[in-house]
Amino acid sequence: MITYPCCKINLGLNVVAKRKDGYHDLETVFYPIELTDRLEANITDGTPNACSLSMSGNKIEGNAADNLIVKAYKLLANDFDLPHVSFDLKKNIPSQAGLGGGSADATYALRMVNQLCNLSLTTEKLQHYAAKLGADCAFFATSEPAYATGIGEILQPITNDLAHLKGLYLFIVKPPVAISTAQAFSFITPKAPAENCLDIVKRPVTEWRNHLSNDFEHSIFSVYPEIRSVKQSLYDMGAFYAQMSGSGSAFFALLPSAPTQFPSAFKEWFTFGCTL
Repeated sequence: MITYPCCKINLGLNVVAKRKDGYHDLETVFYPIELTDRLEANITDGTPNACSLSMSGNKIEGNAADNLIVKAYKLLANDFDLPHVSFDLKKNIPSQAGLGGGSADATYALRMVNQLCNLSLTTEKLQHYAAKLGADCAFFATSEPAYATGIGEILQPITNDLAHLKGLYLFIVKPPVAISTAQAFSFITPKAPAENCLDIVKRPVTEWRNHLSNDFEHSIFSVYPEIRSVKQSLYDMGAFYAQMSGSGSAFFALLPSAPTQFPSAFKEWFTFGCTL
């Protein structure tokens, strides 16, 4: 079985409170993007309730047991008798970018094991398992536009509210800076936003610039001032709206059409473009 885990961008992201459990309450809008990894899963001979993981064209970073795909399988193996499953992952989504690539891979692994092993888990149950793996993992149980609260696991589908994005051009650029989620949160001072991001994204995109925000930007720019200019470069390209996604370091821009010129600084960096 082969699937293509997609990434996401955050249309606004506000860190509103720190919880007693050490996590943070968020308000954000997740939007799926067709930039994808490739994940293959097959039932193979091997130890039951165990899996193996390989990466096409790349070595597995760190200990394979710490990979979220392996953790996803083990999460289900704790509750079900599973056959041995072999996973092979080809990465296209950049890591430590705020695009949710690792979270997507893990949740799609849950979905694949659910189907391969006939577990009959509902979407809600898959979201429950996914939330144990990471704050944005539950979103990838459906990969549909959603307003998220809690730590990112409480989801309200909003596809119809974002119909005005269809036809716009999306451009993503990732500077050569790696930002861990834990590092990004360590810089944050939670506060309630002046206006909820869900209300803002329902308006025309041309109105977002002065109202929609990502709370991580200010602190990340202070630590990595060299990426501050990326956002302005995107506006100089004609973007209606530009913002860092998630905890960074990737930025996205929404434009009326594909840009004809790219800043010279982008030529050596990861970029991706598509029509929504």
